[in-house]
Amino acid sequence: MAVRPITIIGHKALHQPTKKVREVTDDIRTLVADMFDTNEAANGAGLAANQVGARWRIFVYDCEDGAEVRQRGYIINPVLEKGLVRTADLDPDDGSEGCLSIPGEHFPTARADWARVTGTDLDGNEVVVEAEGGTLARCLQHETDHLDGKLYVERLTPTYRAKSREAIKQRGWEAARITKWDPSTQEAEDV
Repeated sequence: MAVRPITIIGHKALHQPTKKVREVTDDIRTLVADMFDTNEAANGAGLAANQVGARWRIFVYDCEDGAEVRQRGYIINPVLEKGLVRTADLDPDDGSEGCLSIPGEHFPTARADWARVTGTDLDGNEVVVEAEGGTLARCLQHETDHLDGKLYVERLTPTYRAKSREAIKQRGWEAARITKWDPSTQEAEDV
């Protein structure tokens, strides 16, 4: 398959809700395969379709669950359930989160310890992915947020949100009109 360019914060695709997949076509199958290749090339924990410029409600994941077991898969039309999000006593080491669309930055982000996503696979079979703790629980919430047009930096406390804005500004993506990067070459693109 292929490695696709990843959209960077500021690109309109990241700020719009995605569309439900009503029919699995060859293009959808290719998209899922390309998303796995792209996520692997970028060394990501997960990747949402709108991060590669597709408006479909699909994400892939490849990370450890709460038992430190590697989980890899995808889900079409995910619906998220989650536990209580604790914002008090957020540990910057345990709660640090990053994003392939904001490369190189990580900030403490409050997430629920438990999450479950229900959806389907490419053949229309029901898929349920559940995680208690670990990167997978965070990933399920993070990628579903992407599909809803929300970035993790929008969930930060006011202090960390200000720090993220400054860090993003220092990267110079907006000033240089950079909206995508290629994880296989690490090169930026201006569109």
